[in-house]
Amino acid sequence: MKLDQRDKQILAMLQLQADHPLADLAEKTHLSPSACWRRIKRLEEEGYIARRAALLDRKRVGLPTTVYVMVRTANHSLEWLERFRALVADTPEIVEMHRLTGDIDYLLKIVLPDVESLDLVYKKLVAKLQFNDISSYISMEMFKDTTVLPLSNA
Repeated sequence: MKLDQRDKQILAMLQLQADHPLADLAEKTHLSPSACWRRIKRLEEEGYIARRAALLDRKRVGLPTTVYVMVRTANHSLEWLERFRALVADTPEIVEMHRLTGDIDYLLKIVLPDVESLDLVYKKLVAKLQFNDISSYISMEMFKDTTVLPLSNA
């Protein structure tokens, strides 16, 4: 089902605050609370709302360091990929993994308490799988950090 303007308004507000009061959502979308609640339930059931989560302050919880790791491999077998996926899933410091086009095969985003902790993650990866190259890039400063999707383009 295609999103209408009210659906987009509801989703936009929930992206900023997942526990947005229903009465406020209903008022801002010019719906009754029950109609607004039904829309939210439909959006959840149809998969537009994948899950609701609390966004933590990484510095306050002791994970201020972000490292991007570029991975190259000569092994592109399905078996290797499944082992790599399992290894990444078993490494909580790796919060994102992307398979890329171009010269780099995979991009990992890793969050850590400090740069020194990267060595532990690196050793865990290379102990379990063979790679052609692993290059790490430490983020010096973050200029933008959002989970909000641009629904005007949806």
